[in-house]
Amino acid sequence: MRLDKFLSETTDLSRSLAKKALHRQEVSVDGQITRNPATQVDESSDVRWQGEPLELTGLRYLMLYKPLGVECTTRPGHYQTVLELIDLPNVDRLHPVGRLDVDTTGLVLLTDDGQWSHRVTSPKRRCAKTYVATLAEPLDAEAGERAVEAFARGLQLEGEDKPTRPAELTLLSPREVRLAIVEGKYHQVRRMFAAIGNRVETLHREAIGPLRLDPDLEPGECRFLRAEEIAAF
Repeated sequence: MRLDKFLSETTDLSRSLAKKALHRQEVSVDGQITRNPATQVDESSDVRWQGEPLELTGLRYLMLYKPLGVECTTRPGHYQTVLELIDLPNVDRLHPVGRLDVDTTGLVLLTDDGQWSHRVTSPKRRCAKTYVATLAEPLDAEAGERAVEAFARGLQLEGEDKPTRPAELTLLSPREVRLAIVEGKYHQVRRMFAAIGNRVETLHREAIGPLRLDPDLEPGECRFLRAEEIAAF
């Protein structure tokens, strides 16, 4: 790997800033100051910038507990973004795996591995996303049974050509439900309950596929995924 590329992947330096750092003689390779950006280095090379050792981190996979009022986007907008919650080098190389609405809390996955991201989000894989919702109107036993059956059949949402795929609705209490869906339509959960004449007041995603939000995480906190969690997808 070229030295300037190595620097850009192990620090917050862009390729152009890495070349400037080399020109300022801030970079050494195996104990020798190096100014040539084309110098070849690998994992065994001792590369240092301003005396600090650098190391390739490889691909990264994280889970984040997204709070309210945070957007799943990589571009600055009206709200704080998920990337602003993460204190890692080259954080701008990460991207959210799918989206979560700004007014929804819970599990968000982030990675810089595009192939893994595609495996999680591909419609063909039908990876279930599980939510807990608080409803504006309570569901009694009869209304709850009708809702469970309607969600299992699929609902026709306003503006959509086809009904939703079968979804699994579980009643936790008259106003609290758990819902597992295998799609990601715009505001889908809220629109599904609107279709049966109800309204979602709070919404929290607790799982994506087999991966559940770590109960030790507080809103705004993240952690790296373990090897078995990455392999689960």
